[in-house]
Amino acid sequence: MVQGDSIKLTFPNKLEYSYLVQQFVREIAKMIGFTGDELNKIDIALEEAVSNVMIHTHDEGNPTFDIICDHIAGGIRIIIKEMGIPFNPDGIRKYEVSGNLDDLSTSGLGIYLIQNVMDHLEFHNLGTQGKETVMIKFLPDELQKGVVTDQQVGNKEPAVIKEKIDYTVRALAEEEAIEVSRCAYKTHGYTFFDDHIYFPERLVEMNRKHEMISAVAVTADGTFMGHSAFLYQYPEDVIAELTFVFVNVEYRGQGALNRLVDYLFTVPKKRELRGMYAYAVTNHPFTQKSMIKFQINDCGLLLATSPASWKFKGISEDTTQRISVLLSFKYLEPPLVYDLYVPPHHQEMVEKLYRNVGANHRYLVPTAEQLVCTRAESVISDGANELEGCAEIFVMEFGQDLIKQIRKSVRHYCLNGMAAINLFLKLKDPLSAKYTAELEKLGFFFAGILPESRIGDAIILQYLNNVDLDYGKIQLVTDIAKELMNYIRERDPNIID
Repeated sequence: MVQGDSIKLTFPNKLEYSYLVQQFVREIAKMIGFTGDELNKIDIALEEAVSNVMIHTHDEGNPTFDIICDHIAGGIRIIIKEMGIPFNPDGIRKYEVSGNLDDLSTSGLGIYLIQNVMDHLEFHNLGTQGKETVMIKFLPDELQKGVVTDQQVGNKEPAVIKEKIDYTVRALAEEEAIEVSRCAYKTHGYTFFDDHIYFPERLVEMNRKHEMISAVAVTADGTFMGHSAFLYQYPEDVIAELTFVFVNVEYRGQGALNRLVDYLFTVPKKRELRGMYAYAVTNHPFTQKSMIKFQINDCGLLLATSPASWKFKGISEDTTQRISVLLSFKYLEPPLVYDLYVPPHHQEMVEKLYRNVGANHRYLVPTAEQLVCTRAESVISDGANELEGCAEIFVMEFGQDLIKQIRKSVRHYCLNGMAAINLFLKLKDPLSAKYTAELEKLGFFFAGILPESRIGDAIILQYLNNVDLDYGKIQLVTDIAKELMNYIRERDPNIID
């Protein structure tokens, strides 16, 4: 095996295969030049690391793991990649050797052994790709010690709590960020639409920068129960999304979700926050019922925005088509009154949606002069969520080339496999009334409104890319949501009667 070579094997997550794993790595190490006691040290490290993977970090949905052996300069790099529960790169308790037999504990012993027989040990969270353990061993005559990072692998879930318990809801402490990632994993596996949730260090940084406001529920003894957050998606936002809402299964029924959201409503904010919005899935009714409870009212229906593979552990739902989401909104300050230019053919529905969220605006008809676009080039801001298979386009400024630009963007996203494209037009601009009709000729159709978005109050149009959608499988709770779905269905150009 020459330097630079790499070999990978996939093994079943069963203890009886651990011997084969060790034999595989041992043979590769021998080819690189390791002998005698150095081989035995690699055996010890691998046994500990693989045992952690097999015993502590997998559930029934993760039947295999990968072992990768790289021949690096002066030694071997061994990588164990798996899809087990996230862990904290910085939160492990170190194993301490004590001369007092009464003080001896095995906590952290496995990591301690690996650190003492290998030259380098790291653990990496990889977002939706799971996580990996990286170990490096150098040949004795080429020893080059690297930085060692302590780590604890695995997490034992507490027993189900049936009786009512006392707990506190408060701001997230930075060391608790790993528990948020773990809670997301327990609820959705690695299918959650925003992979920030799987990186504890990102959650900490977003809270530090006031891009997110996190709330946690913890028991009297400090055990983590659940999390929810207000997330500012863009720097210019004056509204935030209610998201990253997770409660560990063993604590459901304790009322934690209600208290978490109430905390977010009332906690002092470091940034302006005029309102909040949330997306409730429509393949089951539970999240929609929560929105009703919090008086977060329906204002849009976005079709096929999430893959059918998105998991909801503990909830039975239809998984035969992409998931549509109901958009809801709540003002956190008294709504301002704006002059809006609503496309005439959607005005009745737009006014109804605004009344549903508690706003009344002045709806104006643009003059002939206002419908003349004098700007040559449009300004758009767009992006795609690869995990969701969904893209967003915000028209920041209308230009004479808008239709050409949108057509180009639609083609790009369709070729790149985006199933749904959401388009936002600002209603304060008279040209929204004109260009909505033009864009509907390209295959866009009405989807709802979003107050106080990054471009101000916006009308939402949607484009679907060869999506096989059965409206009959969309579960909706409120009358206005059902009326909105029927309205959209009547105007969806993809419906073939």
